[in-house]
Amino acid sequence: MRFVLAIVAFVLAAVMIVFGIAQRTVFLEPSTSSLSASTSGSSAYTVIDSSALSASPGNQTIRVSGSESTFLAYGRTADVTAWIGGDAHAVVSLDDKTQKLVVTEVEADVVAPENSSPAEGAALPEVNPVTNPAGSDLWLQEFEGASSLTKNLNLPEGISIIVASDGTAAAPSEVTMTWAADNSTPWAGPLLVGGAALLLIGLVMYILALLHLRRSRRPRRNVPRGPRLPYLPRVPLPKALKAGDITGSGRPNTRSMIAVVPMLLISGLVLSGCSADLWPAAPPAKTAGASETPMPSPTPESTDGASDATEVPPAAATVPQIERIVTKIATLAADADASMNAETIATRFTGTALEQRLKNYTMRGVDPAIAAPAAIGKPPLSVTLPQQSESWPRVVMTVIQQEDKTIPPTTLILRQETPRADYLVEYAISLEAGAQVPHVAPAAIGAPAIAPDNKLLLLPPNQVAAAYADVLLQGEASPSWPLFQTEGDEFLASFVKSRSDHIAQLAVTATLAFETAAGEGRTVALATNDSGAIVAVNVNETEIATVVNGEAVVNFNDAGSKALSGVTSSAKGIQKVLSDQLLFYVPAVGSTDKITLLGSTQGLISASELP
Repeated sequence: MRFVLAIVAFVLAAVMIVFGIAQRTVFLEPSTSSLSASTSGSSAYTVIDSSALSASPGNQTIRVSGSESTFLAYGRTADVTAWIGGDAHAVVSLDDKTQKLVVTEVEADVVAPENSSPAEGAALPEVNPVTNPAGSDLWLQEFEGASSLTKNLNLPEGISIIVASDGTAAAPSEVTMTWAADNSTPWAGPLLVGGAALLLIGLVMYILALLHLRRSRRPRRNVPRGPRLPYLPRVPLPKALKAGDITGSGRPNTRSMIAVVPMLLISGLVLSGCSADLWPAAPPAKTAGASETPMPSPTPESTDGASDATEVPPAAATVPQIERIVTKIATLAADADASMNAETIATRFTGTALEQRLKNYTMRGVDPAIAAPAAIGKPPLSVTLPQQSESWPRVVMTVIQQEDKTIPPTTLILRQETPRADYLVEYAISLEAGAQVPHVAPAAIGAPAIAPDNKLLLLPPNQVAAAYADVLLQGEASPSWPLFQTEGDEFLASFVKSRSDHIAQLAVTATLAFETAAGEGRTVALATNDSGAIVAVNVNETEIATVVNGEAVVNFNDAGSKALSGVTSSAKGIQKVLSDQLLFYVPAVGSTDKITLLGSTQGLISASELP
């Protein structure tokens, strides 16, 4: 019986080990799956749709080739579509029925601008003058290569890829996507280990059976005596049995071990190469940061599971996007400020921020001793608040803490007019000492833009500049004085002191007139968590000194005014204009809080002699 059990154990062990090895060899599934597509090669852009990227689960390895230079970037599907606009392009998507990639060629959509009637033969104005997608602020990440480019990404739904050459030449025509397939064999390990265990058990049973058989063939001793029998003739005693007599050979019993030992060796070698793919395991828990691919954070769902009446638009940009944009702006501004290059600075600045820098370049061109504008710091960003928007223009507010802690943080208001335009600095405002930025939504959610005439705030955003200008000019006599937190307002205190000093200096030779008014800068307002708003505005201060004594002269009292006007003194009078970039917190209507100045940046924009 022991021999039978041993044989059964050997047979089962052999079956289990063979089947376990077969799972890792002949029955092993491919480790990857791939899909390919070829475009006609006539379009400058190819879009790989989100459906194609999610054809199989897991990371995507994208390979594009077929052109002299290769560009690949990914972003939100809506942003990629907006950047392409009406230009001709190819779309690579997944056919739901065949589960194959299909290519759709989209022709250019040429639409004449509204209310335009070009003369016969005249060319229509160029709608999308930017053709090269490289460097666009819309992309979450971009890559460039030579004739081919291969990247391993982990892109979720809602993300698409744009492929191009240089925006003019045809885009790469060959697209191949590969996914890592799950070819793990969770039962291979248990089969191999179980087979080895059965093999060992069978070996032990076989040895025990041999020992039992050997003991049963030996002479018996101490046999109980029975009744005395008559004597019989003597018969020769049999020889003692040897191990060789049992196996039928005179050699030691090693033949059975010859078959067992190799099986043990093979099992050991197989098991030595076991990995996690050979064993059953629970699904791995998702951990934050598992993928290095920068992704937009999803909009949090309602905690009660109810769907909102209106879908909240996504944030205009992600934190990595904004950090990359700010880094580009800081580098460009540093170079342009050092070389006083007006053309370069105009590619990343606009509005009041651009005007102040251009005037500074003019002044420094005359007098190099004049200080350059405050530098734009680089990330990390202490506060990031993008607008909730799927359309354009888009606005982003961010606060940069300078490396030198003695320099106040800088608040940038960035604006993107169209999908192919870069984000431009509209306001660059230094925060006041001790200014507390109100609580705002996380960057992944963003904040809605507040309409300029919104009446749900203590003061509509488009009235803040004029109201504060009146406070500067009239002080406590201004009707708007009770609306503003004037205690601790360093900018207001500095304005009052400067005006008093100038009046004292020119009291004998000239009369001074001061004017304050809302500037031409655009009003920007983003909502805060308490239903208030952060509002950026522009206020202009005008100082006019008119000579009262015909023999007297009035002098410009600062190097900047002399540089801009080209004169140092005048017998008629002088006029100069200061532009103020101001950042306020405006509480909601009904709040007990007051409008608080958060930051300011001032720059001279005009100086001239009176006619």
